Amino acid sequence: MPALDGVRVLDLTRVLAGPYCTMLLGDFGADVVKVEHPSGDDTRQWGPPFAGSHSTYFLATNRNKRSVALDLGDPEDLQVAVALADEADVVVQNFRAGGLCRFGLDEAAVRSRNPGVIYCSLTGYGSGAGAARPGYDFLAQAEGGLMSVTGADEPTKVGVALSDVLMGLHATIGILAALQHRTVTGRGQHVEVDLLSSTLASLVNQASGYLDAGVVPGLSANAHPSIVPYQTVQTADVPLAIAVGNDRQFRALCTGLGRSELADDPRYATNRARVDSREKLIAELEAVLVAAPAAHWQEVLAEAGVPCGQVNDVAGAFALAEELELTPTVPMLLADDDTTTQVANPVRLSATPASYRLAPPSLDQHGDAVRGGRAWTEVGR
Repeated sequence: MPALDGVRVLDLTRVLAGPYCTMLLGDFGADVVKVEHPSGDDTRQWGPPFAGSHSTYFLATNRNKRSVALDLGDPEDLQVAVALADEADVVVQNFRAGGLCRFGLDEAAVRSRNPGVIYCSLTGYGSGAGAARPGYDFLAQAEGGLMSVTGADEPTKVGVALSDVLMGLHATIGILAALQHRTVTGRGQHVEVDLLSSTLASLVNQASGYLDAGVVPGLSANAHPSIVPYQTVQTADVPLAIAVGNDRQFRALCTGLGRSELADDPRYATNRARVDSREKLIAELEAVLVAAPAAHWQEVLAEAGVPCGQVNDVAGAFALAEELELTPTVPMLLADDDTTTQVANPVRLSATPASYRLAPPSLDQHGDAVRGGRAWTEVGR
């Protein structure tokens, strides 16, 4: 039996953070009904790239769900949505502040009819002074400080909507905690997660350095602010990432490079000294590394016990995962007989593993069943 078997999730979200959260819940067995506007989730139109007629962006976060197209401004459609909310264990929504009040789908209204519900609100800037501000990942990365520590020549966003992904993860964790609390007490609660707070939480050591030591970090390209050498270094062909986290590993690195004397040099013998002498040390290391290609050094240094790896593109990353027998992908068949290759859920549970029951749905694929009062059934599985 799946871990979340029997948990009913009403998905009133669109784009990325919310759909990612509800997909994860679906992976672990929750029954997820995705309510879409008749025009569909925005991401259905985001492309290229497309897989056949399907946006690959939409495919990324919408498996293990059933789709129903409802216009909340239509009384009959609204009645269906309200009925779904009243029977759900979990409601997840990312409407603008107050946007669901006129439909009777806000937290207070749903709880008045469904006291045990776990109601999760995903926002850009919380429910206080920033409630009216729209939430966009790019703005969160900019305003949340993430861009200020990313990049070499100018503040740079991460290559994926990382703040959205992190908010989706935090929302999932909050929902699971609230479900456990309800199991013990019988009481539901409101889970609130916002993009800005999720981004601040992602700053971890950089945030702590500011909060506890007053250090405002800046751009450090691929270098680590507190560990050396923990960055990309140049070889004869492509950069190599090395991750030396302690003095033992540094000595192994120096030995592997044929420069064992560097490990005893007072300028480099401790991590603090290496941070202070970062530029000189990296120059010493690269003077050796440029004599051979990255693949050679990866083999040599791995044998010496030094954590390192080449900088892969996305294709190389999946190839590595396959080589390491991680089973990173799952093929699924779409409603129109097109296929999709999904990124596998990375959490491996020994007793209740993730399952892949439903491919990302076409718009309103399960609408007849849902509107027919069979929302929380095995229809479509």
